[in-house]
Amino acid sequence: MKLIIEILLMGLAVLIGAYLVPGVVVNGYGTAIVAAILIALANATIGTILRIFTFPINFLTLGIVSFIITVLMIMLVDNVMSGFNTTGFWASAILAVVVALIKSIFSLFLSSDKD
Repeated sequence: MKLIIEILLMGLAVLIGAYLVPGVVVNGYGTAIVAAILIALANATIGTILRIFTFPINFLTLGIVSFIITVLMIMLVDNVMSGFNTTGFWASAILAVVVALIKSIFSLFLSSDKD
């Protein structure tokens, strides 16, 4: 049940991020959910492999390389999907920051409900 809620909230975060970030277009909530799932899968597979290979550089840059890998995974999903489009690296980077902030806000509300 928690996984389904996480997926739905991630889709909502992508949809809100697309609304807030110029240069990012999502055709609807269903497309946002599929994009969120694909971004999570890309980060969990390809992103993890890239993070392992770039660990020394990532350590020296205090995690900036990890952020760049996340942005590249968003751009990869953009190339795979037809209903999710970004205009380039900077739009994807801003979307990554906005989605991370929205997910943090969601997690604050979810953790306060358990208390």
